[in-house]
Amino acid sequence: MTPPTKPPFQLTREEMRALGDRALEIVIAHFETNRDAPVAHQITRADAERLLRTELPEQGTPVNELFDILTRDVFPNGFRTDHPRFYSFVPSPNNFVSVVGDLLTSGTNLFAGHWMAASGAAQIEMIVIDWLKELVGFPANAAGIMVSGGSMANLSAVAAAREVRLGGANDKAIVYCSDQTHSSVAKGLRIIGFRPEQRRTVATDDSLRLSMPALEAAIKEDRAGGRLPFCVVANAGTTNTGAVDPLGPLADLCARESLWLHVDGAYGAAAVITDRGRTALTGIERADSVTLDPHKWLFQPFELGCLLVRDPDVLRRAFRVDDADHPDYLADVTRHIQDDVNFYEHGVQLTRSFKALKLWLSLRAYGLAEFRRAIDVGFDMADLAEQTLRADGRWTIVTPSQMGVVTFRWNDSAKSDAEIDAITSRTVDLMREDGYALVMSTILRGRPALRLCPIHPATLAHEIRETITRLGRHSVTAATQ
Repeated sequence: MTPPTKPPFQLTREEMRALGDRALEIVIAHFETNRDAPVAHQITRADAERLLRTELPEQGTPVNELFDILTRDVFPNGFRTDHPRFYSFVPSPNNFVSVVGDLLTSGTNLFAGHWMAASGAAQIEMIVIDWLKELVGFPANAAGIMVSGGSMANLSAVAAAREVRLGGANDKAIVYCSDQTHSSVAKGLRIIGFRPEQRRTVATDDSLRLSMPALEAAIKEDRAGGRLPFCVVANAGTTNTGAVDPLGPLADLCARESLWLHVDGAYGAAAVITDRGRTALTGIERADSVTLDPHKWLFQPFELGCLLVRDPDVLRRAFRVDDADHPDYLADVTRHIQDDVNFYEHGVQLTRSFKALKLWLSLRAYGLAEFRRAIDVGFDMADLAEQTLRADGRWTIVTPSQMGVVTFRWNDSAKSDAEIDAITSRTVDLMREDGYALVMSTILRGRPALRLCPIHPATLAHEIRETITRLGRHSVTAATQ
């Protein structure tokens, strides 16, 4: 008889405990030392190849050696998007309870595609969706689904809108969005078959909000030309400037014109839990669909997005698996549907993880008041940044603090716009080399502008002031080079 052998991948309890302790120590050290570490560090492709390239191994390597490689050569070489002085793009300042939630999600490995496989997980997801519906002001019978992030949520929203309003692809259909709309919208439209001429980019006003007169004119022109306006994508906190489109007037217009109103609130929608956010987002509750990303301003680890829809039947109608195409191996699942929720028929994915656990866990552990307090820090720090920039006297505010974002340019009357452009770019490079804080630029009205998005709840006032001091010093240096 062949003696029994250990099954593949099997570890003893002691081995699992040792590896878990080491991994947990790495994570705890990250949380404890994050503020003192460089905000960003990049290596060349050649160095990355030298450090990390190996042949596909036939035999294993001790995991502790692999941990050493990760802590030495991988984790330090990149952006720390959860660093208190990461002010670029949209930070992702997570929390430790949600990190533990991700561990539990991976460790238990629940398949959360349909009710039969994970009824408890599905119920948690439905509860979290109900909470988010309540926060944005959607009716109790609205629906939603957790996805990877805003890109998938925006794609799913327009795909659902097209299916419900148009019955599928239509060459005459037109989607309207502003020139500040996130690139994921254009990408998603292309992926699901919209041609470039079916996306109408509408001008923005002086505040970089979608222009109502321009939108009304575009709709009128398209109808006169025999085209079929059907969807408006509005912004609830643009990535560039935090601008919020006029959601109430847009809801009125869409109601009059029988258009679907989708609100991309991937960044800003979560701010609705605060007084300032609720005021800025008035009208979001009237949208047909809303995107929001908990891995942004609800302080969750990557990846977690959400799509909410007002009509509870929309997702099922758009993403159902037709009877003729239904897999035979899911026959036992469909026999027991009744009141069950099968998320694979509410979105693109069949195989999906227990996405809602980390958000549920942290909301239950901390309470909404703690999240509200954390978001208010972002508002306060952006306000402080604007005040500090104005007091400095050497900056022009391009867009004032709104939704946790402020943008600005170096002000030197002796320099041309082109020279200021060059100073802006060089200042970004010098700040990145400096390592104290990460500040990047964006393009506004055709010109580069520096941009701060200080929404980490641990950001400190003196760090904002020091960052602006260093920006000034580097801009002076850039102006003399």
